[in-house]
Amino acid sequence: MSGIYLEPNNISGRELVKALGVAASTLSRVLSGASRITPEMALRLSKALGRSPESWLAMQDAHDLWLARQHVDLQNVDELQFAIT
Repeated sequence: MSGIYLEPNNISGRELVKALGVAASTLSRVLSGASRITPEMALRLSKALGRSPESWLAMQDAHDLWLARQHVDLQNVDELQFAIT
């Protein structure tokens, strides 16, 4: 988010905190990846920075899925077969 929205547009973290109406610690956790973008935060980001709330949540989901692929071992997961009707 910083490299795409804040830095190129010379928006400080302090300005974004004010625009979002959240605590600085809340934004810091989101920017550092310590906290996820919640539906509430997606609504706030949508209004402050643009894009739809759904797109903010989709980006979070894509990131979470990428992380899971790095750590989840699926070797012991069996694929079920479904009857074709």
